Amino acid sequence: MKETNAHIITSIPGPISRELQKRREAVVARGVSFSSAIFADEAKGALIKDVDGNVFVDFAAGIGVQNIGHCDDDVVAAVHKQIDKYIHTSINVCGYEPYVEVAEKLIKLTPGDFPKKVMFANSGAEAVENAVKIARNYSRKPVILSLEGAYHGRTYMAMTLTSKVMPYKDGFAPFCSDTYKIPAPYYYRSDANQSEEEFGISCANKFASLLKGELSPKMIAALIVEPLQGEGGFIVPPEGYLKRMQDICKENDIIFICDEVQAGFCRTGTFFCCEHERLTPDLITMSKSLAAGFPLSAVVGRADLLDAPIPGGIGGTFSGNPVSLAAASVVIDKMLAEDFCSKANRIGAVISNRLLSMQEKYPVIGDVRGMGAMVGVELVKDRITKEPDKESVGKITSYCLQKGVIIISAGIFSNCLRFLPPLVMSDPQLAYGLDVLEEAFAAL
Repeated sequence: MKETNAHIITSIPGPISRELQKRREAVVARGVSFSSAIFADEAKGALIKDVDGNVFVDFAAGIGVQNIGHCDDDVVAAVHKQIDKYIHTSINVCGYEPYVEVAEKLIKLTPGDFPKKVMFANSGAEAVENAVKIARNYSRKPVILSLEGAYHGRTYMAMTLTSKVMPYKDGFAPFCSDTYKIPAPYYYRSDANQSEEEFGISCANKFASLLKGELSPKMIAALIVEPLQGEGGFIVPPEGYLKRMQDICKENDIIFICDEVQAGFCRTGTFFCCEHERLTPDLITMSKSLAAGFPLSAVVGRADLLDAPIPGGIGGTFSGNPVSLAAASVVIDKMLAEDFCSKANRIGAVISNRLLSMQEKYPVIGDVRGMGAMVGVELVKDRITKEPDKESVGKITSYCLQKGVIIISAGIFSNCLRFLPPLVMSDPQLAYGLDVLEEAFAAL
């Protein structure tokens, strides 16, 4: 790709993309969503070039997958090298070193000074499913708790643990049994006359109260939480909340699972988001940016938990594909060597400061929140009533796309803009994207 920034030469979508969209509509299931009708031809760094020759600054990164940037040269080279040797043997039939090597690296990186083990799967939802299986198998208890506003995937258990009905759960009932939602600390939409930290602790204490009355710890296998809620609207938990939740779990013999699928791999300014509060989860689920776009996920945690299922109880034919693992090994090494956490904090500071400046000008911006380069903006029709403004989100993302900037939405009410840029985004690309966004707000 010769271009170094956005470059629009046709209407959006262009004629070739429009034709491909017609072909897609004829053969691809309606339930497979799309947020834009452009079709990619190339991608590099923080840019995507479509089949019509238009170049876009990408603030979505494949929904938080390309933290290391599209088609990183070292990742591509490692993948080519692995493909030339072997592509698949199945770890269940014939072992291979990349599985062991990446497991060793993840054990060193994840928090917790205790013996750990790893299993690999293909997607974030698969990691969640396996974490639940492991927790239930080890504890011999049935109940799994998740938070209001959670998103954990679209397979049946992951979907059950997810909060957002439309579109993820509509028409798919009945859901998995023995799961419960507990209140989450969504401070912006709370009525509490408390500081943010006080509100967080009070939410955690409500969980402790539930365990004394409505839910018996003797039935609860695990609590799964996102250290920063993604699809729920980039909800940042108040300081102290997650630590208190972990302590309550320990006090009641409940396995504490952190879902780092979206927030992990330097996205929030630490390698794993749970490090911000010095958490030591019993299990961590991860995927997305682990392998730079190749299908790979993992469950990492206490060795006694991972060893509970008998051989064959977890895993799958494609779980831990060697090509994906070759990519992951390079991703981990490069993120550490090039200090991608600092990159995330720098990019995130630029985005957050600019958005806070826009908030002073445009009443539609109700809240700006995030950690590192995982930043969300909640749009409202009125700052007093906080009525969600889903329609303006659609107008903003559409305007930006026409100008060569890809931004996607989130939120229980679909009224949030979310920023997940590749952590290699250049200053000119970042400036261009934010300038276009401000134009969109001004036009709105």
